[in-house]
Amino acid sequence: MNFALILFLLTVATGAVWALDRFVLAKARGADTPAPAWIEYPVSFFPVLLAVFLLRSFVAEPFKIPSSSMRPTLEVGDFILVNKFAYGLRLPIVERKIVPLGDPKRGDVVVFRYPVNPSQDFIKRVVGLPGDTVAYKDKVVSINGKTLPRRADGTYSWLEGLRFETAERYVEQADAGGEPHDYTIAASAQAPAVYPQNVRTFPGRDRCDYNPEGFTCRVPDGHYFVMGDNRDFSDDSRYWGFVPDDHVRGRAFFIWFNWDDISGLAFKRVGSGIR
Repeated sequence: MNFALILFLLTVATGAVWALDRFVLAKARGADTPAPAWIEYPVSFFPVLLAVFLLRSFVAEPFKIPSSSMRPTLEVGDFILVNKFAYGLRLPIVERKIVPLGDPKRGDVVVFRYPVNPSQDFIKRVVGLPGDTVAYKDKVVSINGKTLPRRADGTYSWLEGLRFETAERYVEQADAGGEPHDYTIAASAQAPAVYPQNVRTFPGRDRCDYNPEGFTCRVPDGHYFVMGDNRDFSDDSRYWGFVPDDHVRGRAFFIWFNWDDISGLAFKRVGSGIR
């Protein structure tokens, strides 16, 4: 279901009724005659729908984390906000950039339209920029021949379905335009860098070389290479390719709700930023 399109159509429909009443019908019936219900309700809802549509399209949009691919940064059930103007203003529905304001940086957590199914939204971390050579060898990322620094940070455990999983926790550091950007990842030394049977045919597949130790990919112009922070539980660019710039919807920046956090009165996640 395309919620943005539905919201747009409702805004247009109620706006048309509001305009018709404001400039035609209200004058015809007079100031003392109440508006019929078919006019009153759309007129009442129009300002609310318009405000929600504008905020959601150009300022911030809420999303819910459905999977474990971004643990430990984001947990299942996190409700997050996405900055819609971080990389430029885009036309609603068609998602075409009309005012460029910047580009994703290495280390940014972005929401984008899944290249395999553009009606579905994904969230991952930007690892490679256009023109970068991304290598993942023995579970370590390097960009343009430079290994990303990382340090051990204990272990991380979570419940994956009916299984209790434990992975090594690391603090990785990316070069975000000349500035260091630290974030936390989880990886298991026993898991392979990539599962070859899961690699699909995708545009630019010839730019990637897969081998028993990992892979190397050259990112095309106008595209990004993304990975989940939970490296061994993430369906990402390793398997389905690069994210076109026009698929990027915004940068995730804030956790505003989590049922487990509220019910447990822990408040460790609600209100925290996303690194």
